[in-house]
Amino acid sequence: MALKAVNVTDVPNLDQVPENNASLSLYSSRFNSEGLKLNSEATFKVPKFLVIGHRGHGMNILQTSDSRMKAIKENTILSFNSAAKFPIDFIEFDVQVTLLFLGNLFVTKDDCPVIFHDDFIFSEEDGTVFEKRVTELSLEEFLCFGPQREAGKQGKSLLRKTKDGKILNWNVEIDDSFCTLAETFQKVDPSLGFNIELKFDDHIVYQQDHLIHVLQVILQVVSEYAKDRPIIFSSFHPDAAQLVRKLQNTYPVFFLTNGGTQVYYDVRRNSLEEAIKVCMEGGLQGIVSEVKGVFGNPGAVPRIKESKLSLLTYGKLNNVPEAVCMQHLMGIDGVIVDFVQEISHAVDDMIIKPLNEGLREGDEETETKSKLQFSQQELSFLLKLIPELIQH
Repeated sequence: MALKAVNVTDVPNLDQVPENNASLSLYSSRFNSEGLKLNSEATFKVPKFLVIGHRGHGMNILQTSDSRMKAIKENTILSFNSAAKFPIDFIEFDVQVTLLFLGNLFVTKDDCPVIFHDDFIFSEEDGTVFEKRVTELSLEEFLCFGPQREAGKQGKSLLRKTKDGKILNWNVEIDDSFCTLAETFQKVDPSLGFNIELKFDDHIVYQQDHLIHVLQVILQVVSEYAKDRPIIFSSFHPDAAQLVRKLQNTYPVFFLTNGGTQVYYDVRRNSLEEAIKVCMEGGLQGIVSEVKGVFGNPGAVPRIKESKLSLLTYGKLNNVPEAVCMQHLMGIDGVIVDFVQEISHAVDDMIIKPLNEGLREGDEETETKSKLQFSQQELSFLLKLIPELIQH
């Protein structure tokens, strides 16, 4: 993958997004009164161990016998509000902008942020499968795939390309229509925080003006509809992450990384150490890593904390309660999960309730005790148990 480095120091702030140099609380009724704060030093403190619903109620995997991965269409209003029924703090979803990108130029079509994970949409018509890039569709074209809101209207068929190259019907137990970012703000439980992932194609070299335009379109919608909802921005694209931090100073920005579990052309994406550098250079507030990258390099956790960065994780291991509890003991700040019901209840039972009970009893050492300190040797031994956990 090739990504062009940009000089974010020359990028002007976005006028439409309100600025606040004082300590800012991103408050939600799901948090205590501390909320989520981005202070004048641009550091970010997570008030509790966060549970975040992946693409809402969980991502869809078509080639699996686990019905939970095909229960509700991912990245839809129904998925988001279904996740909100459980004791989670945020939902994570993927935002792209429907505009046409040609070479070094972009031709505005709708400039509308929509919620969708993949770079391409697949459909079948008259026995022929075709694909279209999401960002080359108009809003009307994007919304015509899958179930339609208008009674009696038939949407175009929806297929999905798997990682091994197979193209399958995108069938789930409970389906729902595609949605825009603005609709998501208007129709999703207002107490639920949003982790907005800024999606860009790994195989495209984006010019700076294109990145700025896309981010400004998204930030304008956020500015108009966010109100008091807690928001975290994140992106695998290092330049986009640094740019969105430059364009606004209201919401925390996290850099997404595979943590060294995959190798990319852009070295900034290849390790937790590089992720720390991206954050420090761009004034970002945290890292979201593939959990295997953290388990494989546990020594990076104290280095991340010493850099005053927050650390969240994602990945299949986050659907295992024991692995989630282990991360809490390591000092990780939260997890993005697919099994929202199971993991949110497990966190409540194993982490939140014991902490609250200790605080009610006046045990000032409870919070310290809840984050046990392991030696490197002890931690390495415990991490060897993780492969056994995923056999559950």
